[in-house]
Amino acid sequence: MSMQPNSDASERIARIAAHLNPHNLNMEENDSCSLMGSNCRSKGGAPGFKVAILGAAGGIGQPLSMLMKINPLVSVLHLYDVVNTPGVTADISHMDTGAVVRGFLGQKQLEDALIGMDLVIIPAGVPRKPGMTRDDLFNINAGIVKTLCEAIAKSCPKAIVNLISNPVNSTVPIAAEVFKRAGTYDPSRLLGVTMLDVVRANTFVAEVLGLDPREVNVPVVGGHAGITILPLLSQVKPPSSFTPKEIEYLTDRIQNGGTEVVEAKAGAGSATLSMAYAAVKFADACLRALRGDAGIIECAYVDSKVTELPFFASKVRLGRGGVEEILPLGPLNDYEREGLEKAKKELVVSVEKGVSFARK
Repeated sequence: MSMQPNSDASERIARIAAHLNPHNLNMEENDSCSLMGSNCRSKGGAPGFKVAILGAAGGIGQPLSMLMKINPLVSVLHLYDVVNTPGVTADISHMDTGAVVRGFLGQKQLEDALIGMDLVIIPAGVPRKPGMTRDDLFNINAGIVKTLCEAIAKSCPKAIVNLISNPVNSTVPIAAEVFKRAGTYDPSRLLGVTMLDVVRANTFVAEVLGLDPREVNVPVVGGHAGITILPLLSQVKPPSSFTPKEIEYLTDRIQNGGTEVVEAKAGAGSATLSMAYAAVKFADACLRALRGDAGIIECAYVDSKVTELPFFASKVRLGRGGVEEILPLGPLNDYEREGLEKAKKELVVSVEKGVSFARK
């Protein structure tokens, strides 16, 4: 019996050591052993995935980091930023949930932050200020996304990437070009997060219908800025009908939800809290899919053949490899068809802008 405390102590030390010195996944990619840790992802396996947040000290990054620390599917949480990560990490690490938190500060630690990650979430960049369009953000955020994706291609090329940095319509094509150049591009693993549009649509439609938003599901397709955001109100669940006036009001409010928050905050920021909530909702769907759960369908902005455009947001079925299937748009009414044509015109320009930036 006297051996018991000792073996408990050794076990604890081994566990802590494993957290402090995570395996380099490259060492685990030896096909001769299919039971390596990285492959034990079945429901009966050890729970938890390794998640990195790039831009963890920012307005979205902080609440996003806190919410991911609460998520039971996360076993290791890496927080990276160019400023203030030690403080955010210390603060979040005191939460009594399972995920082990590590902080990484500045460019030199970026690659270390990414080694062995299953999921990388990127809210990095500058936020919108009053009077700014998402395109005004472009030059700053495009450069940031390019740098971060170069590091992902090097350190965790197989990770699922959730890209939040605006303008998403252009930053996702930038990321794709960076990965193509590095020879690591897998279109099913790169997802632009448009979940906030869906979250807003669910909320605003529920208000009009007098329902609980959790019971409402509104597909939102197209892109993630202004008129490229196209809520398909004819496909709302539960099935509902709206007057032309309601359709006009809802579409406009969903498309301009970001501006509503920017103006209400009057110079003190943009939508950070609802964005963090939406990002976590989407990341959780990705993690459940990685775990092997079936039937997980969400909207995301991805490399797509649904329209003639190279990138488009629509419903996708998520699985262990990221996007397993891109679902068709389904029947659209006249109002939606007209909206789709307008959205496509603007999307073409945004995608092209991203591609030409990345190829510079």
